[in-house]
Amino acid sequence: MMHVDGLEPAAAVLACRDLPACLAFFESLGFRLDRIFPADSPRSASMSGFGLHLHLERSQHDGGGHLRLPGVRDDFIAPNGTRIEFVRGRQAPAFPPATFAVSEPAASARWIEGRAGMLYRDLIPGRQGGALIASHIRIPRGGPVPDYVHFHEVTAQVIYCVAGWVRVVYEDQGEPFVMRPGDCVLQPPEIRHRVLESSDGLEVIEVTAPAEHVTCVDHELALPTNAHRPGRRFQGQRFVRHERARAVWHRSEIEGLSACDTGIASATDGAISVRNLRAEAGERSGAFAPTDARRFWAVVRGTLWFALGSQVHTLHAGEACVLPAKTRVSLHEPGPDLELLEVSLASTQ
Repeated sequence: MMHVDGLEPAAAVLACRDLPACLAFFESLGFRLDRIFPADSPRSASMSGFGLHLHLERSQHDGGGHLRLPGVRDDFIAPNGTRIEFVRGRQAPAFPPATFAVSEPAASARWIEGRAGMLYRDLIPGRQGGALIASHIRIPRGGPVPDYVHFHEVTAQVIYCVAGWVRVVYEDQGEPFVMRPGDCVLQPPEIRHRVLESSDGLEVIEVTAPAEHVTCVDHELALPTNAHRPGRRFQGQRFVRHERARAVWHRSEIEGLSACDTGIASATDGAISVRNLRAEAGERSGAFAPTDARRFWAVVRGTLWFALGSQVHTLHAGEACVLPAKTRVSLHEPGPDLELLEVSLASTQ
């Protein structure tokens, strides 16, 4: 969609109770999807066709609508009763400081159908006031994925494969490739990409800032592109593909755990850091204080026991937590099969 002077495009706004059904209906008429928001549980979508922009919004009622025009004016009602809404350009939201959070038990997980038929489960209650979302995503039945070339308006996005495999392709990063358990990628802001196919039982963890973000469809770009530019920067970040098969492990600053760096910190000038952490055989654990970054931990295998103040927490595989910056944590002796995904975001993220 084209923007005029940084403002939203003019659009006819329509309410609908069943957003996926309305999307399918207007696509059958010849409209095409341009943007959808948010990806994990869509409640709005923008479409275009026949020289017209449509904005569909999930509502308790069908029908109705109003005109949305770019501009800086108060809304008003036309003589025929049509509401005229004026919208400015999008502004970056302000988020509250990080807070400690623990996911709901994996055994009672609630899954929601999101974009392209994928199932989503939220791993961060409250989403840090809108600053961060961590989604456990799965595709139970493998095969071709009904995805399209798209990009996200984000500041940080990491994908980590937990189970199964998935074939993906990225703008200017060569031919499609397969991600397997333990592999991860950094998706820089607005890099075009597409999910092509997956195995049965695919599971990935997607960590993104901010929590709610727009997904835009690129109708013109075909992937893979002819160019291969691994050093290209997208809003200051380079694409990173980390393969577990090539991982190098070393002792971490957290007593009792070894770490494998993914190279994402150097590709983002330290704004985002992603590591795998696992228990070291025969090592004792102790207390540590996180750095000036918000840390997200997801248990990939085994069980994690840790204390925060006087409270002891237990996380099993498929569960996660967020540790605010400079929060002192005491790890209990980790089990031999413990493995964690750690995503650290600088205070500006």
